Amino acid sequence: MRRSLFFIIVGLGGAAILVALGVWQVQRLAWKEAIVADIDARITAAPAELPAQPDPEADAYLPVMVEGEIGADALHVLVSQKQKGAGYRIIAPLTLDAGRRILVDLGFTATENKDAVKPAGPARIIGNLQWPQEVDSFTPEVDTARNIWFARDVPLMAETLGTEPLLVVARETEGGDPKIAPLPVDTARIPNDHLQYAITWFSLAAIWLAMTVLFLRRRRAPATPKVD
Repeated sequence: MRRSLFFIIVGLGGAAILVALGVWQVQRLAWKEAIVADIDARITAAPAELPAQPDPEADAYLPVMVEGEIGADALHVLVSQKQKGAGYRIIAPLTLDAGRRILVDLGFTATENKDAVKPAGPARIIGNLQWPQEVDSFTPEVDTARNIWFARDVPLMAETLGTEPLLVVARETEGGDPKIAPLPVDTARIPNDHLQYAITWFSLAAIWLAMTVLFLRRRRAPATPKVD
């Protein structure tokens, strides 16, 4: 009896812990969905003027309208798009009418267009401020000879092109090169796996209880008498 009571306590206690973890993930899911909804609202808000001193936290995803002259010395960031294949993000300098010089992410062009795109010229761009965190210890070095980058390293790109370390990702562009399709900022890449985690914890709790019940039933089943 004492051993059965011990297994009951272990079974119920383990299931309670697993259920608590599942509930915690449901709460995290609601928290993450609220954050994503807030970011979506910020992304699609009416564009504002470019702040004089943008803040990476307060102004993340801020929609802005900028107008000026796109420089000819664009940088190419190797990327891959679903249903489109490999290509490049085109990062170019933009000299604003007020004299400031910033970076603009004009969008995607296919690999075969790499040497053909000519984004230089006057342009009016509606987009969002972004400070992408794409560089890590596994990021390859820039291939300067072929102008191939493997991440949007804003500080290094700004140094290379002589601009402010400030990036506007285009949503709509008037002017530029028609072979470049905008890749607007969105929330699709923000990880949100909390629902899967919750299902996993609840499933483990159910399995734990089922195994506990099965074990107790086997312990209580009468022994089969031996036949001589």
